[in-house]
Amino acid sequence: MLARCANGFGALALTALMSDKAFGGVVRSGESASTLNPLAPRAPHFSPKAKSVIFLYMDGGPSQVDTFDPKPRLTAEDGRPFGMKMEATQFNNNGSTLGSPWKFRQYGKCGAPVSDLFPHVAQCVDDLAIVRSMTSEFSEHTNANYFLHTGSGLQGRPSMGAWAGYGLGSENADLPGFIVLNGGLIPPGGLDNFNSGFLPATYQGSIFKTGANAVANVTPTEASAELQNHKLALMRKLDRGVVSRFGKLDALESAIGNYELAYRMQSAVPELMDLKGESAVTRELYGLNAPLPQTQTFGAQCLLARRLVERGVRFIEITCPNGAGDRWDQHANLKDGHEKNARFVDQPIAGLLCDLKSHGLLNSTLVVWGGEFGRTPFAQGKNGRDHNPFGFTVWLAGGGVKGGVTYGATDDYGYKAVENKISIHDLHATMLHLLGMDHTKLTFRFSGRDMRLTDVYGEVVKDILA
Repeated sequence: MLARCANGFGALALTALMSDKAFGGVVRSGESASTLNPLAPRAPHFSPKAKSVIFLYMDGGPSQVDTFDPKPRLTAEDGRPFGMKMEATQFNNNGSTLGSPWKFRQYGKCGAPVSDLFPHVAQCVDDLAIVRSMTSEFSEHTNANYFLHTGSGLQGRPSMGAWAGYGLGSENADLPGFIVLNGGLIPPGGLDNFNSGFLPATYQGSIFKTGANAVANVTPTEASAELQNHKLALMRKLDRGVVSRFGKLDALESAIGNYELAYRMQSAVPELMDLKGESAVTRELYGLNAPLPQTQTFGAQCLLARRLVERGVRFIEITCPNGAGDRWDQHANLKDGHEKNARFVDQPIAGLLCDLKSHGLLNSTLVVWGGEFGRTPFAQGKNGRDHNPFGFTVWLAGGGVKGGVTYGATDDYGYKAVENKISIHDLHATMLHLLGMDHTKLTFRFSGRDMRLTDVYGEVVKDILA
């Protein structure tokens, strides 16, 4: 009797909550009025510049001094003993100063230097805010990946994509709010980089693979749609019965939501993945006709990212394709490995930026490029570079970012950030700010504490905001 009364009184509160789109969302045809939609759009803390984020994750750590942070001193002292104190590195097989094998040239109205590794991205430099003073607290891939993705070097925290969905919901009820386009490489640390942690499981990242069957478990197996609907209706009835007796259970409600979403994705995903309607010019722009299959794979992912943004998906992460030996993690054969990786992603990234701009989407889409750390300016062995969390480069574009600017600086060797140091927490705070969220107010009560993506740190980098 007490349980039934409690649920009855709870319905009074539910009536008020359902009138708020942050809790109730739109009731669909055939659904119970008590169905909650955790991905319903929510109002931001303030007017946002960006509606969506595309994170171009460069797995393994590209070298800042070989991409967007030229250091003439490295070239001048190539092969000589390194002129600064060396911090402990991952492998400590430290060699001499290693100059960049690539030339840098100035591009755009801003005149920003970009290495010959990125001739296509270089054409978009006036849209980029290049941050040369990023720092991390970890020099090992797994911990650094957790830190980059979740704001903590330990396993089990919510990913930044999960936080974005928790804070803002999604503008598309037929697709997940946080999608990872997997080009073939899941980063060290595994799927926990995309997890929901202590947030409700609804907000975890959904992995989309390449090819026709991009998403697991959304292809119908029943003989008819009517039979499938009958099964789903029975599941809803049984699940609601459990909820009415025991109250809100995240695991159960997330499972209900996932089944419902998978049902809707059966029609949404095939339409999303069908690129036949894209023009020949667009396909060429993204590199879908490029000679390297990895470029085609990454190009298709970038094109899908644009299509997901058009459909209102909140957070998209793109991982790198396989084929360069070991990601961007060139402990040896730097020239061969970095050139392969750059050929895989350069044209597709530039195509994405140009295409977003031509569709009028760049202003409302924040694009972020970077890895978990950078590389040492001295050699590992003879022709590689070790991990370097002390100073590296990321860039941002669109979504309220000031284009054509370079922010922060490393020393003359490109080893350590010496001007306007930026932490991962600062990067997260800035990303949330552009989405219209105050990172100090986006919290979730867990283990007796109001948890947040930026922990107790983080400052918005206002100098790169438009």
